[in-house]
Amino acid sequence: MTVETMIEDERWHDVGIADLAERAVAAALARLAPGSWEVSLLACDDTRIAALNATFRGKAIATNVLSWPSDERGAAAPGAMPALPDPQDPELGDLAIAFDTCVAEARAGGVAFADHVTHLLIHGTLHLLGFDHEDDADGDLMERLETEILATLGIADPYRG
Repeated sequence: MTVETMIEDERWHDVGIADLAERAVAAALARLAPGSWEVSLLACDDTRIAALNATFRGKAIATNVLSWPSDERGAAAPGAMPALPDPQDPELGDLAIAFDTCVAEARAGGVAFADHVTHLLIHGTLHLLGFDHEDDADGDLMERLETEILATLGIADPYRG
């Protein structure tokens, strides 16, 4: 498993984003799709992610994490597991994460910054694997998987309390 991290916002260096990304993505893939996968990560600021969000989702606002799967991998039915990616094509896709939004969310939630970033990177990786939260059944499945994966890293359930 490889996570290629491109740091645009220097503040990400101080929190060790490359190490956090390796740990988070590896944990998600170990649980759901063991193999030699490739993920690219852009560690940026709110201005950059707002521009990406506007371009790709038509929403000109900052968000915490964005994902671009290399292939459509959605589940056949709400709440079902998506098909595993093709091991002959190791590229899963790209993620982008915004420093400012992550800091604000972690503070507002009273959560350690590294734990919050880890959660968001796991969340984004699940999107790369074809998971979504378009309906309640899919959202429940994603939350359950995120919680399970975070627990393997010693991180508390972000949906409790």
